[in-house]
Amino acid sequence: MKSVDLYGRVRHAVRIEGLSKRAAARRFGIDPRTVNKMMKFSVPPGYVRRKPPFRPKLDPFIPVIDRILADDKSGPKKQQHTSKRIFARLRDEYGFTGGMTIVKDYVAGWRQRAQEMFVPWCIRRVMLR
Repeated sequence: MKSVDLYGRVRHAVRIEGLSKRAAARRFGIDPRTVNKMMKFSVPPGYVRRKPPFRPKLDPFIPVIDRILADDKSGPKKQQHTSKRIFARLRDEYGFTGGMTIVKDYVAGWRQRAQEMFVPWCIRRVMLR
């Protein structure tokens, strides 16, 4: 990925100095298609995943994980399952053969989505007007 500084220099060369895109590509040692992208976006666009990751080992166990995490919501915070404990239960009780990392990543994403969102009071007042 190219730096924001390079983006700025290329955009300045093409827009302000009047350099052609092909000449700017030669000057900065980059591909002309990259120059076209730099002209289209003012800052480097981040990577966007087109479809969710395919997890053949984890997908059959997702309902089990969801049920464990949903049951934990009603219990005390200290007694909730950690991702490591969920992995151990899947391995021991359900014969899960996958790795710890995919379970940990799924549980972290689930907790992130289930988290309550905080809206500051000053913004709420403005929105209610």
